[in-house]
Amino acid sequence: MPAPLCLLFDSDGTLVDSEILLAEVMAEVLPRHGLPFTAAQYMEEFRGVRFLTIVLELEHRHRALGEAQRQAMEDEMRALMEARMREQLMPIAGMADALAALHSHPRAVVSNGPERKIRCAMECVGFSHHFSHLFSAYSLGVWKPDPALYLKAADAMGHPPERCVVIDDAAVGVAAGMAAGMQVIHLNRFPDQEATPAGATAIHHASELPAAIERLSRQTQAAPFTLQRSIK
Repeated sequence: MPAPLCLLFDSDGTLVDSEILLAEVMAEVLPRHGLPFTAAQYMEEFRGVRFLTIVLELEHRHRALGEAQRQAMEDEMRALMEARMREQLMPIAGMADALAALHSHPRAVVSNGPERKIRCAMECVGFSHHFSHLFSAYSLGVWKPDPALYLKAADAMGHPPERCVVIDDAAVGVAAGMAAGMQVIHLNRFPDQEATPAGATAIHHASELPAAIERLSRQTQAAPFTLQRSIK
């Protein structure tokens, strides 16, 4: 039997329902430092994007910050976000059961967030036992939508890209997974607002994930046989 596919999960918005918390925290902190910002703006324009990229775009629109103020703002945001997560963070609906059903697959978390934030999120919702491998863009020095983040994680896990499945809710993560040559499942929880690109598999609830993985597993197993027949 072929080895199970390696599953590479995004964290925010995919495993844990943290994005609205982050949006609210940023809406509190950024204006205090002279950068107008709303929670809706994060959800509509910047979901899944690296924090520094958001800040630099806002600086371009409004006013430049010095490096010291920028760092102080990020430190304030990170501390407030961790406190909010420990008080309020919940898993994405249906994800606990999905992870249990997929227990035979190697899996990792691959996130644009810092490792401390990823670890805190997994602890808060009781997912730590599912993930012994956490890959942070801050540790690896590359951020989605750059495919190198998922490629580095796959290499560390010992799996080629074609044997990996990216599960991500944000456009930047879906783009990164597809550019990496991996199968991509787009957990599209906002189908009225977002489109799943051609080539990715769309699901709208975590309960659909095990069946989607099973379909991709069958397709991946059939591919070498199909290729063999076409060569003959």
